[in-house]
Amino acid sequence: MGIRPAKCYNKINKKPYTRISQRRPRKSYVRGVPASKIHQFQMGNIKGDFPQISYLVAKQDVQLRTNCMESVRVVVSKHLAKNLGDTGFFMKIMVYPHHILRENAMATGAGADRFSQGMRQSFGIPTGQAARVYTGQKIIMVKTPAGKDEIIKEAFRRGKSKLSGTWLSQIG
Repeated sequence: MGIRPAKCYNKINKKPYTRISQRRPRKSYVRGVPASKIHQFQMGNIKGDFPQISYLVAKQDVQLRTNCMESVRVVVSKHLAKNLGDTGFFMKIMVYPHHILRENAMATGAGADRFSQGMRQSFGIPTGQAARVYTGQKIIMVKTPAGKDEIIKEAFRRGKSKLSGTWLSQIG
C-alpha cells in the first residue's frame, strides 16, 4: 500500500497523539510507531563560527511529515554543499516529529465488502510521524559566511517547494 497524500495530514485540527516511552516501550500508550525518516538534524561544519544566520519560518499552522522534512533537509544541504563546500555552512533542523499519524486502512478490490469493517473500530494504526509547526515557528536554521544571501535564498526556495503551506525566508 502506498503513502497517502500530504493533504490528508497537513492540517492541525485534532489533539496531538504522542505518548511514547523511550525507557520502557511496553509502558507506551502508542505502540508500533514506525521510525522517523529524518536521518540527521545537524549538517555541515558544526564547530564553525559563521556570522550570518538565516531561518525558514512558517506563515501558517501545518503538520510536516518526516518524509517531507527529510526531502527538504536533503535538497537544502545539497545546494549549500555544492556552492559553499561541505565545511562552508552549518544547518540545523529545529523541529522534531513527536506527533504520530494514524490510518484506518480500507480494503479495496473485488469482494472487499464481505470482510471490510468500514468505520467500525476505525481508530487506525500508526503509519508515520509528523512535526506540528505553528505560525512564526522556525524550522530550519542555516549559518554561513557573510554575503551568501543569494545562495541561501535559492536553497530555501528549493526547500519550500517540498513543503505544504506557506513559508518565509529570513535572511540575516
